[in-house]
Amino acid sequence: MKQLICLISLGALLLFGVEYKVQAQDGWKYLFNGKDLSGWQVGENAASFSVSDGRIKVAGPKAHLFYMGEIETHNFENFEFQATVMTLPGSNSGIYFHTTYQEASWPQLGYEVQVNNSHTDWKRTGSLYNVVDIKENYARDNEWYTEYIRVEGTHIIVKINGVTVVDYEEKDVDKRPEDTIHRVIKSGTFALQAHDPKSIVYFKDIKVRLL
Repeated sequence: MKQLICLISLGALLLFGVEYKVQAQDGWKYLFNGKDLSGWQVGENAASFSVSDGRIKVAGPKAHLFYMGEIETHNFENFEFQATVMTLPGSNSGIYFHTTYQEASWPQLGYEVQVNNSHTDWKRTGSLYNVVDIKENYARDNEWYTEYIRVEGTHIIVKINGVTVVDYEEKDVDKRPEDTIHRVIKSGTFALQAHDPKSIVYFKDIKVRLL
């Protein structure tokens, strides 16, 4: 019996090692450990974020959860980002990049990529909010989907379930409306949004790959 347990343990360790090598080879690094919010920080309304069953649950009043961990000292410039997301009907959320930690209010810096499949706001999932807005639905409520963001230089690509929905080259920022002048490519961290008390959204498999 002891020999069997040892063999099972050894097999598990070998399997873990193989998975780790695969992750290291393709360059992806996980920002969320699936257990708790280690490496993440939230200011106001912190209870809007919780962890269960390997996923982050977003449910509660306006709040923003910022990645403040060790990877790249939470300062990313050129990267690929991907998260697996599920929205409940009527929910609204967002993924910020090139932003910085704030204790309260809506993030002032960086771009927001929309998470919204049926909320009253018509700007749907994948929109580069208030810059390149999308009316069509590329994902559905109550179903897991992938949201992918690539930033290289001044070029931004957003994909939903592998379909490119935004292909944007940043330019003429000075000619934009005042509420978007700080949505510019620089560098910074990521943040997840709790939009309102009626919205419930889940995130898992949150990862980044540097370019």
